[in-house]
Amino acid sequence: MQVSQQCRQPGQGPDCKAATEQRCRLAGQTRRPCPGPGKRRRSKQFKYAPGIRLGISEGCESNRSALHRNKVSRIANGEFFLVYKQLDLITIGRASVDLYGRQVGGLLEDMASFSKYIGGSPTNIAAGAARLGLRSALITRVGDEHFGRFIRNQLAYEGVDVRGVITDADRLTALAILGIRDDDSFPLIFYRENCADMALCEADIDEALVSSTRCLCATGTHLSHPRTEAAVLKAVHLARQAEASTALDIDYRPNLWGLAGHGEGESRYISSQRVTDRLQVHLGLFDLIVGTEEEFQIAGGSTDILTALANIRELTSATLVCKRGPLGAVAFADAIPASIEAGETGQGFEVEVYNVLGAGDGFMAGLLKGWLDGKSWKSTMRIANACGALAVSRHGCAPSYPSWKELEFFLSRGVKCPALRLDTQLEQIHWATNRNVHWPQLRVLSLEDCRWLTAMCRQYGHDISRAGDFLQLCVEAVQIVAAEQPGVGVLCNDTLGRKSLYRAAGSGLWIGRPVEQRGTRPVEFRETLGADLGELQEWPLEHVVRVRCLCSSDDSDALWNTQLARLKLLSAAARRSRLEQFLELVGVAGGTWNETSCARAMDRIYTAGIYPDWWGLGPFNTASRGDRLGEIINRRDPNCRGMLLLAMNSNPDEFAQDVGTLATCAIVRGVVVGHDIFGSMAKKWLEGTYDRQATVNRLVSDIFEYCQRWDDLLSN
Repeated sequence: MQVSQQCRQPGQGPDCKAATEQRCRLAGQTRRPCPGPGKRRRSKQFKYAPGIRLGISEGCESNRSALHRNKVSRIANGEFFLVYKQLDLITIGRASVDLYGRQVGGLLEDMASFSKYIGGSPTNIAAGAARLGLRSALITRVGDEHFGRFIRNQLAYEGVDVRGVITDADRLTALAILGIRDDDSFPLIFYRENCADMALCEADIDEALVSSTRCLCATGTHLSHPRTEAAVLKAVHLARQAEASTALDIDYRPNLWGLAGHGEGESRYISSQRVTDRLQVHLGLFDLIVGTEEEFQIAGGSTDILTALANIRELTSATLVCKRGPLGAVAFADAIPASIEAGETGQGFEVEVYNVLGAGDGFMAGLLKGWLDGKSWKSTMRIANACGALAVSRHGCAPSYPSWKELEFFLSRGVKCPALRLDTQLEQIHWATNRNVHWPQLRVLSLEDCRWLTAMCRQYGHDISRAGDFLQLCVEAVQIVAAEQPGVGVLCNDTLGRKSLYRAAGSGLWIGRPVEQRGTRPVEFRETLGADLGELQEWPLEHVVRVRCLCSSDDSDALWNTQLARLKLLSAAARRSRLEQFLELVGVAGGTWNETSCARAMDRIYTAGIYPDWWGLGPFNTASRGDRLGEIINRRDPNCRGMLLLAMNSNPDEFAQDVGTLATCAIVRGVVVGHDIFGSMAKKWLEGTYDRQATVNRLVSDIFEYCQRWDDLLSN
């Protein structure tokens, strides 16, 4: 039987109602209909993967999960439906902005700076699951303001389907302020008074969306209020009717149930019969229930963990997964044994505990990945434990979660350094496989060298500020082109180009920004960046740090040692500031510069522990296809963004000659062109031949022409 389907991005393909059902003679047991509300449904670790989809391969980079053939082969002599689902997972509940204190070891009231991340348990789980390859979505509300847009945009970057994220015009996005006080204390303040996600209601639940998922995961906080509780229950019932699996993360925060003051956000347990009763009435609706020992104690109505688990087992046949901190986690698929250690476990990982906040959400993402892929509980718990271990060793919640590639590397190699955030090899993979924006091809317009433009301003009697005005017209033209041809960018300085950088911000352009003093060898950085390059922290996160390294095959070891020391300083400063790096290797005038000398330079840079996100290369003194350069990048950093070919000094007739042979290299991702593309238009604008609109129109036409030339080179 052939059951193949193409991988699809979230939001594409048929919805559940239009999905084709195929009845397959596979074995084991027949998929039973979903019972009515409150009735028990037996849910062991599956003999078949829950909500099985068709022909999707595990580890697929475009956010997929899998049904392995060995899972199918376990089913024999029976009958059940294979139903294609658009989504693997929908989470529902909290969505907030997390402001994490940057200073570790101090009081929260003494924090001087913060990093901003997405937050809220369901939001974190959706993002973590997407990184692991599950097609996830979130149902929540955010405010109609900057933080609401941030959450929506960041979720989209992570690959999370945001069709269920409702914009609330009347309420603000929730906020959480967090800190790392010491090894055991992690202060937390919730700003959730009448916040957007607590206005989630039944009308916000889209039946078609919920019916399109294999699993719906709810969290306990939204059971604390009648309005949000009604929304969650509607989603759960719709999911069950659509034969989806259901999961509950108890997620007990006493002060979000009104049991503790605003300053007690860190509190994890206060006994409350009201909370116990509210949770217990719904436990029978779920196939999987996950919580810490304290969370199971509140759900089970007993401070004795075994008694609490036994009480819960009387109410539900769900698999119960109890998180026990450094002791790992235990799963109970059937009766509760006499000892908690008698449950099913998976491999644990001994790592330094740096930050526990959000680690449980990372664990849950890993657990859902294994569970929905139909793995054994031993394998599922191993995945979940690894995700939790990676999370507790890093700053922040969602940003600390691993990609699937990263997780595979960690599971195969193991723990080399207990402080995982200090493991340079692991951290490089984490950085490189969790970048926000995908750039399959780039055409970049270089606006950085303005010497000719300022000279032209003087020639025509204009103030130098007119040069900056012309650069803004160039950026406007690039934005028009980008609206029709994504994958366009600018390279611009922050002197004459400052207003152009402002204009480019948030418009979807790739934005490069130089940091070196022009023509210096070894490289020297602009004084405005500070001796330690600390001013990079003031750059927008979408800006890419561009550094040009002038090289020759005759460079001495002493010269290279100085170059590498400065490049390493820059690399560390850029990474601290969460900025990508674009390293250009350019031959000095009159020197020998070919593929061999360039490859040698790249090897030196990688050996020094420097991993540029982008390389800028060429043209060389001799023709080159770049195969050796591609081999070095693939061997030393297979997650590198790629190479951009440098054609800043090429006129239209020379363009193909300068970059044509290198364009065939598989690692090449684009080209950078210079002032030849707009030099003639600057003259016409400054002398008054063209007005503003005519200048922009002509620039758009010229940029489109260069884009077409590049596309022609690739196609040929």
